[in-house]
This record gives sequence, C-alpha cells and structure tokens, in this order.
Amino acid sequence: MVKRIEFDQGLKEISNLLEEMGNRVEQALTDSMNALKNGDIESAKRIIKLDSELNQLEEKVGVIGTKLIATQQPVAKDLRRILIAFRISSDLERMGDLSVDVAKVVIRLDGQELIKPLLDLPRMASLVSIMIQESLQSYIDENVDLAHKMAKDDDQVDALYSQILRELFSIMVENPKTVSQAMLLSFVGRYIERIADHATNIGESVVYLMTGKRPELNQ
Repeated sequence: MVKRIEFDQGLKEISNLLEEMGNRVEQALTDSMNALKNGDIESAKRIIKLDSELNQLEEKVGVIGTKLIATQQPVAKDLRRILIAFRISSDLERMGDLSVDVAKVVIRLDGQELIKPLLDLPRMASLVSIMIQESLQSYIDENVDLAHKMAKDDDQVDALYSQILRELFSIMVENPKTVSQAMLLSFVGRYIERIADHATNIGESVVYLMTGKRPELNQ
C-alpha cells in the first residue's frame, strides 16, 4: 500500500509538471504572436530567454519518471503512463522551441511594417492554444474522445496554413520586394502548424495510454 501511495504521488507530481509546461507553452505562443503583431523585439527576446525554464521542467519529468520505474517497477498501464509522460514532455518542449522560433522571426523582421494585416496567423495560434489546453486535459482526465478531437482541430489548422501560403504567394508575385518578409511570415505559419502536430501527438499518446494501441491522428 505504501508503494502504491508513493507511486501515485509521483504520477501526480509528473502530471503537475506537464500541466505547468503546457501553460508555459501556451503563454509563449500567445506572447510571441503579440510580439509579431506589435513588432515588439524586447518581448521576443524575453520569450527566447524563458525557454530554458521549460527545458528544466522536462528534465524534472524525466528524473521523477525514471526514479518511479527504478523503485516501483510498474507494469502494464502504470508503465505506459510514465513512458507517455516522457513523450508528452518532449512534445511540449518542442512546442516551446517552435514558439521561440516565432519570436526569432520578430527579431529578424526588426520592426518592419508588415506586408499584410495579421488575421489568419493569430487565428491559427488561437486554435493551437486550445489544442494545447485540450490535449493536456485529455491526458489528465484520460479522455479518449477529447484526444481524438485533436485530429479535427489539426485539420482546421492545416486549412488555415494552406490559405496563408496562397495569400503570401500572391503578394510575392504582385510585389517581388515582399519576398523576404513573406517567407518569414510563412515560416511563422509553419511553426504554428508544427505545434498543432505536437498537440495531436499528445492526443495519440492518450489514446495509447487508455487502449494500448497507438492511432494515427496525425494524417
């Protein structure tokens, strides 16, 4: 009984760390998009600097999970829960890196006036923020239906990304001087789209946790 209590406490600590990582990723994405809209280079630099804290949280998940495996020798679903926590923390850390990549674009733009109003990129980011929240909630609640929702949300993000690329291509054709900035904005769309992919990965991990079978939500 004592071992089980210790194991459950360790799992709870891991869950809390993953939740904190998710909150930080969501904030980094929101802040990087605001920095892009406002040309705020100082905010972009702060986002980049804070990324190391996310890396430290991922390391804590690894340390606690490894200790649980060594001392508790979990099997079946309990073992899957820890292994999936490792995978989720890795997905979240990568999401943080991609948010940093958006911030780096802000610095490269160096206060340039944007070639088009930012409408669809913020819409993408808003959708992806919801995906980050719901993917982690699906893990915490062990909610397979919510995990499957990631695939539908990812399709919406992909559709917006395609639309953004078409618009940017049209702008570049009309005015070749916009090519450099248009490419940077297309990179931002790609970074956000990749964050959505990682949120979908988390959904797949939750389905695997509950069923023992890994689906392909990320088509």
